[in-house]
Amino acid sequence: MTYENTALDIDLRGVAYVTLDRAEKHNALSAKMIGELDDIAGKLAADPDVRVVVLQANGRSFCAGGDLGWMKEQMQASRSTRIAEAGKLAKMLHVWNTLPKPVIGRIEGNAFGGGVGLVSICDIAFCSENVKFGLTETRLGLIPATISPYVSARMGEGKMREVAMSARLFGAQRAKELNLVSGVFENLDDVIEAEVAAYLQTAPQAVAATKELIRSLGPKIDADVIAATIERLADTWENAEAMEGIGAFFEKRKADWVV
Repeated sequence: MTYENTALDIDLRGVAYVTLDRAEKHNALSAKMIGELDDIAGKLAADPDVRVVVLQANGRSFCAGGDLGWMKEQMQASRSTRIAEAGKLAKMLHVWNTLPKPVIGRIEGNAFGGGVGLVSICDIAFCSENVKFGLTETRLGLIPATISPYVSARMGEGKMREVAMSARLFGAQRAKELNLVSGVFENLDDVIEAEVAAYLQTAPQAVAATKELIRSLGPKIDADVIAATIERLADTWENAEAMEGIGAFFEKRKADWVV
């Protein structure tokens, strides 16, 4: 598969660098990018030489969330099409969350909505000092549907309540308090390399088994949970608030609920 919105590089040590590369669109999750990330995760899972994965991005943003043009298309689509498209996003998040390799997030640009979801499927994430985060869906009349199991697992229900409903932006230190990232650094090169080096001293199958064990002890994210989030996302794409919120975004005006 040829990648247009992402890049995959694997060095001689077995360190895979996966880069979101749609900088002109702030690495928003389009249908193509979702498909590419799904494909890459499958390749990494099947490659016994890959020891550790670094998820990063080019440009000013790590990931601005779901591509609003793609979402707008779903509002005009049939119910079955909406379910299928929401399912692709949910599947991509699931395969990354269950990837039998350690995933290190290198967050050097803003992460909103689905971008927070991508941070949450990392096993550990580090960010630079000037990064802004936000679960911004409710500003658009949307909900953080398919990302919610992973964000809640990372933050905990109580902490997610603090930021998901209000859609308030928060900085790097607050992200650490919320357990979204593990550290905030001016320069990420050394900390990422130190984390990579630690994994290169570990037994790959033992790491994979430990990751699977830890997931089994945490919040349940099974087929039923994922299916429910798909239905909720498809439902949201149908409602009047979402149409108004995304319409207001494209028309560069305030949504009618803003006071």
